Amino acid sequence: MFDLEEELKKLPGKPGVYLMHDKYNHVIYVGKAISLKNRVRQYFQTGRNRTAKIEKMIENIAYFEYIVTDSELEALVLECNLIKEYNPKYNTLLKDDKAYPFIKATVGEMYPRLMMVRQMKKNSKKQSEKVKYFGPYTSIGAMKDVLELLRKAYRVRTCNRSLPKDMGKERPCLYYQIKQCDAPCQGYVSEETYKEQFQQALDVLSGNYNGLTKLLTEKMQQASEQLAFEEAAEYRDLLQSVNRMSQKQKLTNSEMEDWDIVGIARTKTEAVIQIFFMRSGRMIGREHFFFEDIDHEENEDLLAAFLKQFYAGTPFVPREIFLPGEVSEQEVIAEWLSEKREQKVLLRTPKKGEKERLVELACNNASIVLQKDRDKVKREKERTVGAMKEIQDLLGLDEISRVESYDISNISGFQSVGSMVVFENGKPKKNDYRKFKIKTVEGPNDYGSMKEVLSRRFSHVLKQDNPSFQELPDLLLMDGGKGQVNVALEVLEEFGIDLPVCGMVKDDHHRTRGLYFNNVEIPIDTRSEGFHLITRIQDETHRFAITFHKALRSKEQTRSILDDIPNVGEKRRKVLMEHFDSIEQIKEASVEELEQLPMINRKSAESIYDFFHKQSDVEK
Repeated sequence: MFDLEEELKKLPGKPGVYLMHDKYNHVIYVGKAISLKNRVRQYFQTGRNRTAKIEKMIENIAYFEYIVTDSELEALVLECNLIKEYNPKYNTLLKDDKAYPFIKATVGEMYPRLMMVRQMKKNSKKQSEKVKYFGPYTSIGAMKDVLELLRKAYRVRTCNRSLPKDMGKERPCLYYQIKQCDAPCQGYVSEETYKEQFQQALDVLSGNYNGLTKLLTEKMQQASEQLAFEEAAEYRDLLQSVNRMSQKQKLTNSEMEDWDIVGIARTKTEAVIQIFFMRSGRMIGREHFFFEDIDHEENEDLLAAFLKQFYAGTPFVPREIFLPGEVSEQEVIAEWLSEKREQKVLLRTPKKGEKERLVELACNNASIVLQKDRDKVKREKERTVGAMKEIQDLLGLDEISRVESYDISNISGFQSVGSMVVFENGKPKKNDYRKFKIKTVEGPNDYGSMKEVLSRRFSHVLKQDNPSFQELPDLLLMDGGKGQVNVALEVLEEFGIDLPVCGMVKDDHHRTRGLYFNNVEIPIDTRSEGFHLITRIQDETHRFAITFHKALRSKEQTRSILDDIPNVGEKRRKVLMEHFDSIEQIKEASVEELEQLPMINRKSAESIYDFFHKQSDVEK
């Protein structure tokens, strides 16, 4: 049992991070403190002036824990990591949690490659000379277009072959056949020539398109003079792609530096933060992020929350970040960013000139996004939280946040499965979905199958043996009427759990016409957001159950005769299928031929040979 008063007395006066938990063991808030003793005690002192959000959080705290650190900087780093891991309900969170892709150039290899990566690994100075990163790219599609363009123009290899070690071991890939790679894997291109082409590709990634434009123009003209009009048209299309890319990067900074430009726009309850990415003096992309429920939060706190969450998940940190105003904890955030970059990072608020103009431009864009998306956000709330409130009022319940919905899927009782789908605040929570293979019920018995599924689900609550099943729903939604509801109520009674259970009553066309609750069928307006939400939950529950059932059937049906050969596992089967064109060819192969294949030893070869020849004897 957590004794609040005793635990408060034990708090040390040292820097660290504290985690607030609710009764379901969920982390609902993560904070850092210079003195844990002073900061955590403040939450439980009466008479303090707090926001409604903090008051609500305090009501839900069941217990807290803390981690002591050596410094405020260490506490900030840990706080960023824990917020990203737990996504706590009462922290000010970015609505968009994106991991931006980068293009990685393996410049230290004999025949370097370009590839997409999601993380920039920290390297030593010696290692950093072997790898270069370009980005971030806010659009994966745009980044893939760049890679394809460079492959076509400069024939940069895309394979993972280790060269020169693997040179000549395998035949050239498809890209060589379609003239988009010079096959360095075969030694068809010298290291010098390849690296010259690769450097030209790096120039393009650095924002210099002149060389590429000239190259494509020359190739287009040559193809046209040779009457190769299809080839000329392909170069023309590539040239147009280059022109589009260069047009997007017309916004530049005169100092040719790496900058991030941050702008903010807000109302009383919501805000948008816009960020421009400038690399080597050119703007390569922009992104915006939403904050909600920010009553009584100052801009400096919002900007601090943004910087901590955004750069905790983004591998690249520029040398300078320009901001529209001061930031809470500015010194420690700057120190943390400098450690990440391994070079001093400056947080600046420009007052005049080009940099102030760029920050103002970011703020104007944030304002446009906020205005444009306000109606969209409002509609989204109506179809999620608002729809949940409609169902809550229709059923006369105090509060509905979490709904669990169940369905059974089978074909004439074959491979019966159950599905559990979870919606929170009107949105699917896919991490909490669960699948059940029916074990105790034979044949097409939906009621019996549902009883098994619910019994297995709620038994974990009593056993407390599975944390993912500990949180109880505010409403059980059954894909059926009175019968399914009664099954659920019977199971809940057995386990001593009191939960509201609602059934979806269908018409003759198998469409929901109302809800069955407390032995009464309640009609529902089919034009309402509540009805549309119930339909989405119902469709998602069906989809999840049917997908699982199909996967099981497919697994049963997708079998090959090779699966029955002793001493031949999945990897050896793959070798056989890649080397031979048909089962007949495998049958005709001798033990000596089979033994020559990778991973096939003498014992396996004999096993394969004996299997097919004994089968043939049986058939005769």
